[in-house]
Amino acid sequence: MEAFLDLKKNGRLLLVSAAAILVGLLVGVVDMIFGVVLNALTVFRDSHFLFLIPFLSLSGLLIVFLYDHFGGKSIKGMGLVFDVADEREKAIPKRLVPLAIFSTWLTHLFGGSAGREGVAVQIGAALSHAFSPIFSFKESSRSFLIIGIAAGFAGLFQTPIAAILFALEVLVIGRLELAALLPTCLAAYTASYTSHLLGLKKFTRSIEVNMELNPLLFLKFALLGILFGLTGTLFAYLLRRTKLALVLRFRRPYQRIMIIGLLLSVLLIVLGMGRYSGLSTDLIAASFSKDGNVYPFDWFFKLILTVLTLSAGYQGGEVMPMFTIGATLGAVLAPLFHLPADFVAALGYASVFGSGTGTFLAPIFIGGEIFGFDNIPYLFIVVCFASIIKKRISVYGAQKTSSKI
Repeated sequence: MEAFLDLKKNGRLLLVSAAAILVGLLVGVVDMIFGVVLNALTVFRDSHFLFLIPFLSLSGLLIVFLYDHFGGKSIKGMGLVFDVADEREKAIPKRLVPLAIFSTWLTHLFGGSAGREGVAVQIGAALSHAFSPIFSFKESSRSFLIIGIAAGFAGLFQTPIAAILFALEVLVIGRLELAALLPTCLAAYTASYTSHLLGLKKFTRSIEVNMELNPLLFLKFALLGILFGLTGTLFAYLLRRTKLALVLRFRRPYQRIMIIGLLLSVLLIVLGMGRYSGLSTDLIAASFSKDGNVYPFDWFFKLILTVLTLSAGYQGGEVMPMFTIGATLGAVLAPLFHLPADFVAALGYASVFGSGTGTFLAPIFIGGEIFGFDNIPYLFIVVCFASIIKKRISVYGAQKTSSKI
């Protein structure tokens, strides 16, 4: 009897794994299209910034109109993914995929400060979850959500290890969802390879440091971790509070996005002429360049403008802005700690992301995959101290916290 049950379980695992590979292929293709077009729109916006930025509020009205008339429950975004995982909702509407993609393109084209991974994760979750009704086992819905989250993240960033760990960690802070580990792994690597082969570029920056860990260096890492942890928590806290405040102040979504869109247009012109628009990849590049021009207030302006953009109702993600915030803050802090600027920028890049999302392993390994695995011991210490900052605050409002924390 036990042998029969094992055979049945292994057969199901093979079928789910095969479906996961298909999910990875599909999500990798969609991520590639989404990412390549977004990059092209970014180049176009940078070349025509003053012409496009006045229309940010009007693009916001279009986004609200689309979600209001066609979105349904899709308007909940990442919140819907968490609701399905917790069985508060049964399904993710397929229309979420084109709505999220097009709305994010609009946000970036007209200068909003936002990321992109939130959309990729939603895409992956929606496409993957569509496979779950085919399988009748108890955890099929949650398993395919995890598979899709990993595929979406990996297809966009091409960091499959970090994507796998992010998917396993993100649904509940402090708990790993290991039941779907193998198919999650297959989906992530398939999506990563697919988007790469189809032409989506990956950001990497090899950082080599020759340091011998000693008590003073450990103390520096600990202090940096606490500062990065506070920054990630500040971002999550302000995002949550600002969303609530704007909803209470402006009951009508059209009014909210119109007024905040106008304010953002002014701020984005005054504060650096688009320096903080979109992904702000130029700021990330500057953080890792010896000739880069990073100002002490770059991290703060990027944080505030992203909070306003996402709270108003524009679409995008939170992770890429956290990468930018962490990298620029790291570049600013490096001289104070007498450490290489690009090295501390890498520590900030990873640990602010970890603090803001409530994840621990994913930021360590995204640092390894992007900056070199030799840096993992240093990343581990910094992320450890970043993670001690209050874990119950996350950029994902519907995220749960394990009762063991």
